[in-house]
Amino acid sequence: MTSPVDRLSNLTGGGAVIDEAGLAHVLRRLVAEARSATAARYAALAALEPRGALIDCICEGLSDETVDAVWSIPRSRGVLGAVAQERETMVLDDAASHPAFRGLPRSGPVSFLGAPVQTGDVVFGALCMCDKPGRFDEGDVVLVEALAAIAGAAVGAARLRERVKANAVVEDRNRIARDLHDSVIQDLFAVGLSLQGLSQRAPEPDGLVLHSAVDRLHNVVETLRKHIYELRAADDYRQDLAGMLGDLTKRMGSAYPTRVSLGLEGDVGAVELGVSEEIVKLVTEAVSNALRHSRAEEVAVDVARDAAGLTVSISDDGSGFDVETVDRGFGLVNMGERVRRLGGGLGIETAPGSGTVVSIRLPGL
Repeated sequence: MTSPVDRLSNLTGGGAVIDEAGLAHVLRRLVAEARSATAARYAALAALEPRGALIDCICEGLSDETVDAVWSIPRSRGVLGAVAQERETMVLDDAASHPAFRGLPRSGPVSFLGAPVQTGDVVFGALCMCDKPGRFDEGDVVLVEALAAIAGAAVGAARLRERVKANAVVEDRNRIARDLHDSVIQDLFAVGLSLQGLSQRAPEPDGLVLHSAVDRLHNVVETLRKHIYELRAADDYRQDLAGMLGDLTKRMGSAYPTRVSLGLEGDVGAVELGVSEEIVKLVTEAVSNALRHSRAEEVAVDVARDAAGLTVSISDDGSGFDVETVDRGFGLVNMGERVRRLGGGLGIETAPGSGTVVSIRLPGL
C-alpha cells in the first residue's frame, strides 16, 4: 500500500522544480493527506512572518466560519507560531494548556501535533494537526515531520524556479541590449555620420534633405538608446566611459577629414549606468556640431576626473560663432538641460573666427 509520503513525493516529481500554481496544489494535497493519515479532525499548513504572525493558511476540516474566526483574532499567532519560532515538533495532549493556544473550537481537551516547515535554515511556517481521537503517537510524529519536509522542499523548489526565471530574464535583457548597442546602434550611427559628411558637400536643396535625414536618424538612435537603458539589468549599473568615448571619437573621426582626438586624465573608467549614457550624448552633440558647422581641422575631446568630479571639454579650431545669434538648431538648449539634470554646469567660449570650447562640469561624479 502506498504511503502518504510516497504519494506526496510522487506528486512533487521527486524534488522537481514546480511553478506557483503547482505549489499551491501540492501543499493543499499535503495538508489533506496529513489529516487523513493521522485521523486528525483539523489540519493546517500556516505561513508565518518571522515574529509568528499569520500570513496565510491552508486548512482542512474547519468550517468557513471557524477560519474567519481565527483570522479575526488580532495579531493571532497561536501554537502554529510557537512551532515555527521554536523550530521543534510539538505534541500536546491538550493544546489549550499551551499559553499560545487560541482560535480553534473545542468542547474538551484538544490534542495537537505540529512540525516546522522550512527551506534550508529558513522556517516559514508550520504543519499542524488538531483534535485526534485519543492522542498523537510516534508514528504520527514521523509522518507529519516527513510531510513537513516535503512541503519545505516544494516551497524551496518553487522559489528556485522563480530565481532561475529571473536570472534568465536578466541574461536575455542584457543580451538584447548588447546586440542593439553593438550592431543596430553602431550601424545607424555610421550611416548618420556618412550622411552628415555628404550633406556638407551636396548642393542645395539636396544638402537640406540630407541634413533633415540626419536629424531624423539621430532621433531614432536616441530612442533606441533609451530602450537599451531600460533593458539593462539593475546589477549592470556601471559602464566603461573611457571605452565608450574612445569608440565614439573613432567613429565620428572616420566620417570627416577633420581629426578627432580623445584625451583622458584620472579614472575615467567605471561611471554609473545612465550618467555615462548622458555624457556620451553630450559629447556626441558637441562633436557633431563642430564637425558639421565649424570647418575645423581638429576637434579635441578632453575628459578629466578627480576628487572634485568630472569635466569634459570639447574644443575645435574652427570658425566659431556668436552665441547670442546662433541658430538654436545647434542643440545648445538641449545640452544645457541635459547637463542640469546631471547636476552640473555647461560653459561655451567662442567668437567668430576664434574656434569654440564647450565645457561640461559634473561635480561629485
